[in-house]
Amino acid sequence: MDKIKVFSPGSITNLSCGYDILGVCLNNRGDEITVTKTENKGIIIKSNDNYNISNDINKNVAGIAAQALLKKTSTEFGFEIEIKKGIKPGSGIGSSAASSAGTVFAINQLLDSPFSQLDLIKFSMEGEKFVSDSYHADNVAPIILGGITLVRSISEIDVIKLPTPKSLEVIIIRPNIEIKTSDSRKVLRKKIKIEEMVQQSANLGSFVSSLYSEDFNLMSRSIVDIIAEPNRRILIPEFDNIIKLSKINGAIAAGISGSGPSIFSLSKDTNISEKILKATTDHYNKLGISYDGFISKINTTGIKILESN
Repeated sequence: MDKIKVFSPGSITNLSCGYDILGVCLNNRGDEITVTKTENKGIIIKSNDNYNISNDINKNVAGIAAQALLKKTSTEFGFEIEIKKGIKPGSGIGSSAASSAGTVFAINQLLDSPFSQLDLIKFSMEGEKFVSDSYHADNVAPIILGGITLVRSISEIDVIKLPTPKSLEVIIIRPNIEIKTSDSRKVLRKKIKIEEMVQQSANLGSFVSSLYSEDFNLMSRSIVDIIAEPNRRILIPEFDNIIKLSKINGAIAAGISGSGPSIFSLSKDTNISEKILKATTDHYNKLGISYDGFISKINTTGIKILESN
């Protein structure tokens, strides 16, 4: 195989109760990444988008992740990476993670898959470190593994793939502003009370239980953020009203996707999902706020090969 094209999906993370721990793979937003072997060693990046993303391999997350992989192997050829962005940077649905994860997945395929999925998560995290100033795997893990994932450890990569209820859907509404992950992390409190840590831990544990039992009432009670969301909500236009409208129209739960500005809602019924999307987008329309809104099933398989030869 000398050339491969993949679809690398977006993701939502945290799910309110699992800061830097939980992630969900989306189905219908993502990057298309084409990687081709070249005669000369090294990496070349071509960006095919309107986001002014750097082609410098030391300033592009795909290039950084690819270099991390190539340090662990020896090749007599190089790679040209062409990225067609389908996720706006700074949107809170895993733009950088999609580029990082899709690139290392594609290169691994061209090398006849010497690296495991956990290895690919580790390489992808180098790209995440570049854009957020911290290592985290909550976005890249579900993109590579698919479904809903829980990151137990990043010192030695340990990720659990959780059950995905078949009826569960995600509704995303994203006001057209950019919030950098590094900036969003700066508004967080440096210290939290032990009582808050206990409650957040209880929320996380009961959310995981709700996936196994498909208890959506328990899920609704569990997806609550008392750590990050109280500080981050002020960065997102009409956040409180969007959450209120989502729940009035039947959402199981709603909250900030990743570091924002995207807002996620969960539903177990397509008709309810459509009601939520209409109510929230109507609200932004009335206020003249530009946005992107969509409904997504949960992608249980992750990155998809589109073409190879």
